[in-house]
Amino acid sequence: MLVSAVLAASLAWFGSRAADRASAPGSASATLSASTGPTSTPAPGTVLIGAGDICVAGNVATAQKTAALVSARPTALVFTLGDNSNESGTADQYATCYGSTWGAFRSRTRPTIGNHDVLTSHSAPYYAYFGSAAGPSGKGYYSYDLAANWHVIVLNSNCDEIGGCGASSPEEAWLKAALAANSGKHILAMWHHPEFSSGGHSRVMSYKAWWDDLYAAHADIVLNGHDHDYERFAQQSPDGKADPTGIRQFVAGTGGASHTPIFVVRANSEVSDGRTFGVLSLTLKLHSYSWQFIPVDGGTFTDSGETATHS
Repeated sequence: MLVSAVLAASLAWFGSRAADRASAPGSASATLSASTGPTSTPAPGTVLIGAGDICVAGNVATAQKTAALVSARPTALVFTLGDNSNESGTADQYATCYGSTWGAFRSRTRPTIGNHDVLTSHSAPYYAYFGSAAGPSGKGYYSYDLAANWHVIVLNSNCDEIGGCGASSPEEAWLKAALAANSGKHILAMWHHPEFSSGGHSRVMSYKAWWDDLYAAHADIVLNGHDHDYERFAQQSPDGKADPTGIRQFVAGTGGASHTPIFVVRANSEVSDGRTFGVLSLTLKLHSYSWQFIPVDGGTFTDSGETATHS
């Protein structure tokens, strides 16, 4: 009955919009943190779909292909994992490249900021394009509730832009407060740069302080981009040790910008692919979550599974 009610609410919410099938928010089943996040309400329901590293002008056709996957799932809430503009984050790049592809879903998108998004005017075009959905301007971190007792936390991993990411930094203090305020909920966190990755992009710094906080709060999922590949890790501790009580991390920098190869496979990496564009779909349930990597038309790589939550 609960699943049926959530699905019915989702269909009703999206049914009135012709282009995107998304209307102005009208349900309280998914609410945002009023003090830290957007003031609008995201789409009700428990299905999220998205990727990172999405659009460059020289390869816009690929971003159009991943956008088609999102368009085919009009009741899903859309997330991005940073580098929405995988060039320099100018207003023109958002209006043309991103705007002509994933921009069709802006009303149901909850974005994450990446390192390319901050290259112009300290990310001013990013905040102007996404508005309140991007969180407080100049911070870029926020959180919101979803159905089935889930809470989503979006962080800004561009540490130099926001006063650091380490222990006792303003963002880490906010993260601790957000976790304390949502104790007992299933936690999904996302930011751009991965702590663990078999891909070739260098990590700008360690995000272990965030992993420590999330692990202590029994978080279930971390999503990242930055490496232009797909990778799924087994549940692990902040020290990178296999741990059935730990966090499962996904890297999905597969939105369309380019490919980067898998280099040295990290411990606890279960699946990886550096040759396929596509999107990650997550179905968040009351006591479990399932995932599916969906390749663009012509792609053959996929990945799927389901895991019980920690509570």
